Parts: sequence; C-alpha cells; structure tokens
Amino acid sequence: MEKQEKNQMQEMEKVLLVGADDGSEKDFDRSMEELADLAKACFMEPVGVITQKLETINKGLYIGAGKVQEVKEAAELLMADVVIFDDALTPSQIRNLQKEIGKPIFETRARTREAKLQVESARLKYLLPRLVGMHEALTRQGGTSGSMSSRGAGEKKLELDRRRIEHRISELSGELKEISKERQIQRKKRHESRIPLVALVGYTNAGKSTIMNGMIDKYKLDEEKKVLEEDMLFATLDTTVRRICTGNNRDFLLSDTVGFIHKLPHDLVEAFHSTLEEIESADLLVHVVDYSDPFYLEQMHTTRQTLSELHAGEIPVITVLNKADKCESEVSFPKAAGEDKIYLSAREETSICMLADMILDKVYADYRTETFLIPYSQGSVVSYFMENTHIISKEYKEKGTCITVKCHRADVEKYGEYLV
Repeated sequence: MEKQEKNQMQEMEKVLLVGADDGSEKDFDRSMEELADLAKACFMEPVGVITQKLETINKGLYIGAGKVQEVKEAAELLMADVVIFDDALTPSQIRNLQKEIGKPIFETRARTREAKLQVESARLKYLLPRLVGMHEALTRQGGTSGSMSSRGAGEKKLELDRRRIEHRISELSGELKEISKERQIQRKKRHESRIPLVALVGYTNAGKSTIMNGMIDKYKLDEEKKVLEEDMLFATLDTTVRRICTGNNRDFLLSDTVGFIHKLPHDLVEAFHSTLEEIESADLLVHVVDYSDPFYLEQMHTTRQTLSELHAGEIPVITVLNKADKCESEVSFPKAAGEDKIYLSAREETSICMLADMILDKVYADYRTETFLIPYSQGSVVSYFMENTHIISKEYKEKGTCITVKCHRADVEKYGEYLV
C-alpha cells in the first residue's frame, strides 16, 4: 500500500486553479484554499492560482476574455495538465473556452468495488460541467471499459467525449442501483435485529474516522477493523459500519461516512447516494465538527444543508465539537454541553468514553425496564432475552424463569403475554 501511495505521489498531475469573485461567496479566499486541498487529496499538485474580481460572471467565458488568455499562458508556462475552475461551468462556457476536460478529484481514495464505481461516476459527472483540461488529459486518462477507452486522435472532439462519458455514466448508474438493492437488504436485516445505527457525519477532515478508530480501540475490536485516517480531504470514501459492543447487550452499529464539502455539487451527492443512504436510515447522527477551524460555523451550516438534501434533517443529532485541545479558548474537554453537544478530542480515551455514554443514552432512551415470567417450555424466549437485552435480574421460580430486563418496546409488545 505504501509503495502504491508513493507511486501515485510521483505521478501527480499539475493543476492550475481558477476562480471568479463576483461577491456572492462569503469567503472567496477560503473557497480557493479548499479547492487546492481537494486537488492535493487526489494527488494533484496545484502549481498556480489565478483569480479575477467581477461584478457579474461572464456568461460566455465565465471569466473575462483577457483573463482567459492569461490562464492559457500560465498553463503552458507552468506545464499544468489540468485547469480547475472553482465553480460549475455551463456547456457553452466549456465550448467557448475550447479546452478539453482534465482529470477530476477522488480517484485514489476508493477501496471497495462500490466506492470505485461511485468515484468513477462522480468523476465523470464532475468532468462535464466543471473541469477544463489540456488537450491530452482526457485521452491519457481514458476509461475502464470499451465505451470509454481512448480510440485515437480522430475521436478526441469534445462532443464525442461527452457522448462517451454520458454513456459510461448510464452504465455506472445501473451497477450502483444493483448495489443499492443489496444495501437495502442488509439494512432491513439490521433493522430486524433492532441494533441501533449511529452515523458519523460532518465536514470532511473533521475527525469522523478518528472517532471510529477510538471506539474500536476502546471496545477492543480487531485492529483490522480500523478505517483510513489521514489529515486530508476525502480520506474516507467507503462507508464503513462496525458493531460496537459496549457490554450488557447494549451494542450499536457505528457508520463512518464520506465527508461533506462547501459547494458540494448535486451530481456528487447523487453519485454517492447508495453510500449516503446509510445516513438516511440511521437512528442517531453524530455531527463531528472541527472546533479548531475558524470556519467551523460555516462548515456546520454546510453539513446541515447537505443532511436536509438527503432527507435526514429530522434524525436526532449529537454535535461533537472535536479538536477542542487545539483551541485557545477556556473550554475544557471532555465537556458535555447539555444532552446533545460535547466538546472533546477524539484522540483522548476519556473523550471517547463520554461520547459513547451519550450515544447509549440516546439510542436506548426508548428502552423499557420490564419483568417477564417465561414458562420453562419456552426456553427459546429466555435465550432471546439473554442474547438481545440488558438483563437486570434472573430468578428461577415454580412456574418458569422470572427475568427483569431493559428491552425495546417492540419486545414488550411481542412477548406481552409473559409480562408480570
């Protein structure tokens, strides 16, 4: 793996970043910095930045005609492989800019087949409106199937490229729908088991994977269960679900999901939809925030907005203000701020313990303490309670096994005939 990563670093494409500031962006400089971070996350090397202040975006060229010439000259001088614009370009703007499309983001972070399909779909959808690359870039990148392979100089025209890309997107969509069906079956089985699902959500690089690994360490899961944890955007592209066994049959499933970003294009949300469906079906969301980032409030807004688009805005949330140890404020950690908020450092065991307690209190809030008298002939019912509920007491009586448990209300309804 390290050798592969090293080779990818050596093969980094050079990118020139371009942005137009028309005053609509609250913090334009921050947006350009994030664009550079996105490029670096995919082993692209930003070699230059060109910006222009405009009262209105140029409908034909996005930026002014003089600035287009400056971009062209800079790309040649800096030997950039790709020019990346900090906004979606219209088809007419792409045609007028007369540049082919370059290599997009995300490629190297995928691990599973589903993630790779989602990445390719996102990459191709990102290509059409957003990236303008040097003439050889699209040809060099090619594709993974016959419909996307490079076929010679005579077929390098933009419209032909667009048709090939659209055809491949359609193929990928079909494959992802099949995987989505498989995920739905898995989610149905998990729902039937009534083990609560907790999804880690938030801005990219906020510390979600660190929290996941902290839980794995705390509850002694195998080291191989850990997830990729790096200080870069989009370190996580695969949704990972782990069963966290806290004892007393109060387990929960913890899902580490792809991070959100500012100005996340709708097409990318669609491309990763089968993965993000894990969020929609969660019983609880843990919104992880990088509290040390000066723009954390804006990032929280981005996350809430994206959750709303995913129809997950009504799911209960615990807000985790992570990296509190890096702040100069007087906030101590770990520190609970009410039932739904906590300041912590995901790398501290005490923080992980407090967060786990908050999660358990939330996901098991609807559980009830009841006493059942189960006839000895119904040993399977006793076994069910022993394996799936928190046993408070157990006593053998003349008419059967008397157990007091903390269980889901559905268990009370199902086995109501044995209630004492």
